[in-house]
Amino acid sequence: MIPDNRNMILAVILSILIVIGFEYYFSRNRPPAPAPSAPATSAPVAGVPAPGAVAVPPAAPPVPGLSGVPVPAAASVAGSSAGAGPRIQIETPTLKGSLALEGARFDDLVFTQFFEKPGRKGAQVAFFLPKGHKSATYAQVGWVGSEGVAVPTAETVWTTNQNRLAPESPVTLTWDNGQGLRFEIVVAVDKQYMFTVTQRVVNASARAATLHTYGLIVRAGTPVVSDIYILHEGPLGVLHNTLKETTYADLRKKGTEEDKSRGGWSGITDKYWLAALIPDQATEATHRFLHRKEGTEDRYQADFLQGAIVAQPGAAVETRTLLFAGAKELALLDSYGEKLNIPRFDLAIDFGWFYFLTKPIFYALVWLNQLVGNFGVAILLLTVGIKILFYPLANKSYVAMSKMKKLQPGMMKLRERHGDDKVRMNQELMALYKRENANPAAGCLPILVQIPVFFALYKVLYVTIEMRHAPFYGWIADLSDADPTTIFNLFGLIPWQPPEILMVGIWPLIMGVTMWVQQKMNPQPTDPIQAKMFAYLPIIFTYMLASFPAGLVIYWAWNNVLSMAQQWVIMRRMGVQVT
Repeated sequence: MIPDNRNMILAVILSILIVIGFEYYFSRNRPPAPAPSAPATSAPVAGVPAPGAVAVPPAAPPVPGLSGVPVPAAASVAGSSAGAGPRIQIETPTLKGSLALEGARFDDLVFTQFFEKPGRKGAQVAFFLPKGHKSATYAQVGWVGSEGVAVPTAETVWTTNQNRLAPESPVTLTWDNGQGLRFEIVVAVDKQYMFTVTQRVVNASARAATLHTYGLIVRAGTPVVSDIYILHEGPLGVLHNTLKETTYADLRKKGTEEDKSRGGWSGITDKYWLAALIPDQATEATHRFLHRKEGTEDRYQADFLQGAIVAQPGAAVETRTLLFAGAKELALLDSYGEKLNIPRFDLAIDFGWFYFLTKPIFYALVWLNQLVGNFGVAILLLTVGIKILFYPLANKSYVAMSKMKKLQPGMMKLRERHGDDKVRMNQELMALYKRENANPAAGCLPILVQIPVFFALYKVLYVTIEMRHAPFYGWIADLSDADPTTIFNLFGLIPWQPPEILMVGIWPLIMGVTMWVQQKMNPQPTDPIQAKMFAYLPIIFTYMLASFPAGLVIYWAWNNVLSMAQQWVIMRRMGVQVT
């Protein structure tokens, strides 16, 4: 190993470059999102079976085997709209839409608190869309019956004497099979995004009826996803208290994934929105993710089928299913998980490997935002807090780097004297370090400390809906999106919109300048090749981080400024010339 342990520093920096470069490549080459043909779709969630057929998980024994249970049929409603057929209006502080009485489908939901554009501009985000739409998205519950038991289908038109579903006003849907079985669905909704669906069967016949309840979430077409390694979008769930995920691409290859679990939940997620079904936690259910091809269109579905229940003559049976259809707000998911006994519901947010660090950073930012009223300022304050927390470690590192800076003239003389004899030069350098009690590897510490914080903050900015459309000051209207300015049109002075690859904004340039200044304050590499590589790093990082969330670039630039201030004080105290 070369005594000038800059190879270690270089390895760390190159590792960061590889990870950032990977994200940079995919963010630059990401396919553009299709223009919505319905009001404000924002990558809604869920999957869909073939048109005209609602695929339900086959029942488990004692009903005939897994492949032998008939699947209830659904009406084909190509070209339908949310206004087609009888409906019940849904009105809550966070949702508006309607519930179709045909099939008792949740297929029309719009978020009243979220908009397509920053500043609450543009259309409100539509989440569930009815069959016939190219991004049809809906949820449905129902029954699978044993042979000879007539159950409601997706074509069944339920009856009710109510026309509005609200937090203070649940609705009851009924249907009679003409054989002595009365089916009821009681739907309640809270003030956020949770529906409680109670399915009840009253048996007035002389025969026992064996039934299985199911729930499904449906989506037509393959959604445009971010397609980067730090974010999961697609089918997911928590089964056996373990997170289970699969991608759309993997599901297209496998066709079906199936698992049995007592308790748990399953659904389909995208970056900010989640549709999830939570069956009765006390019973075992078979959960499936599946893909089907209808013509040229991909169709996806997440569903569950509960074990058999028997409605005895003159008796009634009921089960409860929860349907979450809403924004992935962490505090809300945590609250639902605790109050409704939903296991690990917060895992719907992809906090990744640094979960233990990302979640506390998120809550710290939320708390600071409540104090100052701006997430950008909260990021600046959080950076100061992190600096204070790691001050002893960073201080030790900057002292070591100042020693190295002080030894720079002597190191250059050794290179001039023994430049052709690498072995001798390395021996002399090691002797110099030993005499002066200098540790060149100590310069890695600030970088190593910054790496997990950097990626945790990146996660927070990228995957949490609380950061979506969160403004800073000036031209930054969305901290979760890239700086919208670019040097290539003189920051808007020239009336020309450059291609995305040329979008290098003001904050990335500020970050690059601070990185360059900080680099000049550090001891320079004695190896000419390493010196050239280090000289290009500010330019490379500036260009690569230009496509990253503005909040992350602001954090990096502010962190550089604080580091330079700390380093300047230490260097002055040690009598090292600041250049």
